[in-house]
Amino acid sequence: MSNSELSISEQHEIRLEKLEELQEMGINPYPYDFDVTHSSEEILNNPELIKKDDQDAEDAEQVAVAGRIMTRRIMGKSTFFNLQDSEGTIQVYIRRDDVGTETYNTVFKKLTDIGDIVGIKGHVFITGTGETTVYAKEFALLSKTLRPIPVPKEVETEDGETKVYDAFTDKEQRYRQRYVDLIVNPEVRDVFRQRTQMVQHMRNFMNNKGYMEVETPILQPIYGGASAKPFKTHHNALDMDLYLRIANELYLKRLIVGGYDGVYEFSKDFRNEGLSRFHNPEFTQVELYVAYKDYNWMMDFVEALIENVAKELHGTTKVTVGDHEIDFKRPWPRIPMFEAIEKETGKDLYGKDLDELRSAAEELNIELEEGSGKGKIIDEIFGEFVEPKLIQPTFITDYPIEMSPLAKKHREKEGLVERFECICNGKEIANAFSELNDPVDQKERFQEQARLRSEGDEEAMEIDEDFVRALEYGMPPTAGLGIGIDRLAMIMTDSDSIRDVLFFPQMKPEKE
Repeated sequence: MSNSELSISEQHEIRLEKLEELQEMGINPYPYDFDVTHSSEEILNNPELIKKDDQDAEDAEQVAVAGRIMTRRIMGKSTFFNLQDSEGTIQVYIRRDDVGTETYNTVFKKLTDIGDIVGIKGHVFITGTGETTVYAKEFALLSKTLRPIPVPKEVETEDGETKVYDAFTDKEQRYRQRYVDLIVNPEVRDVFRQRTQMVQHMRNFMNNKGYMEVETPILQPIYGGASAKPFKTHHNALDMDLYLRIANELYLKRLIVGGYDGVYEFSKDFRNEGLSRFHNPEFTQVELYVAYKDYNWMMDFVEALIENVAKELHGTTKVTVGDHEIDFKRPWPRIPMFEAIEKETGKDLYGKDLDELRSAAEELNIELEEGSGKGKIIDEIFGEFVEPKLIQPTFITDYPIEMSPLAKKHREKEGLVERFECICNGKEIANAFSELNDPVDQKERFQEQARLRSEGDEEAMEIDEDFVRALEYGMPPTAGLGIGIDRLAMIMTDSDSIRDVLFFPQMKPEKE
């Protein structure tokens, strides 16, 4: 009976028996280290390592590689197998006469399985079929696996078609067992490498501007900086409730008050909300605050930053996302929010009171939560009719004051604030303000938020008296920015769900 016909529990028992047999032989199946000298990529990209004659090894440079056995073709006294490390896959050739009868016949052939982690020492040669291969002179078992990895198998049907079996493609399994996903789906590893590179390019861009990376509290006595429900916890020693931050905005602006001209933070933030393709309760964003600038300057900055990221990652400003080609080449369109809404709905909502907005929402078949204020209604209409249609990067500007309690009043338009959101691929990826630095105005905005909370808006902000006090010491004109790292990573890696760019996304409890 083949391994594929055995249940996982049966294979688990068989591998436990192999583990015991190895230990009885005096072999440690989990040794402490192995001196790796080369990765698979370094070997494949270095022709100077290759010896043309596989037996001519006296003066060959020795290599030591380690990784998982992914496939193997046993041919009696010798075997070819593929070894996968963090950089890729390379073929290994192993012979009984080189590594010894017991090592080859018992340890390698009988007690080693697909998925086991092994170490190989030897030299590099080219096979008759032209494949770069490591000729094993020494073999070491580095980690005995007790669960089989789901290695895809290709089978040719009678019709000449190729069918793939045992591929690890179930989305929920992949998210729950990301460690397996990373082993058997190399393209997933590439997605997370690109995400890391994206963050590094953003960090370098801001560092080169002279801005300082900082850290601010995750546990906060008063949550603020956004409209969202928080996660709540309790500090036993101080006997006080604390909240996981929903944003780090108010602390970063305190640092601008303190005298820094530019600060930024890549932060983990937490919002007690539902799960979707674009939402995870724990997410990453970068926030940046620059003194003596406004939202017009920040639009220029965001264009330059993200255009640079696209070029660094892809060598071009154009990125393929699903069926769309998105071009981040500057400049991007800049459209006032109410103009965008009127274009898509035919309704001019600027200056309308609460009853008029409710009536407009009803005519547009928008379902509203009880207690929804003006800002909430406008946001719902925008999210339904405008946002999904904005595929190319677009700045939506000049939001109603009710939606933006931390932004400066518009210098020309009554009832609006100087705020923009960058919408791309139908979702917001960045949000920015000319920051409110008038402490009297700020306190009044907080008080209005408190009123909305009392009327049932659970996402309205609480009053942060210490932040008002900080503003009373004087904050210079400031531009503030938040960019959603997860959503930007989705675009830059052509990923369909936020879970595809999070190593360990939040999941419902696993069923027994």
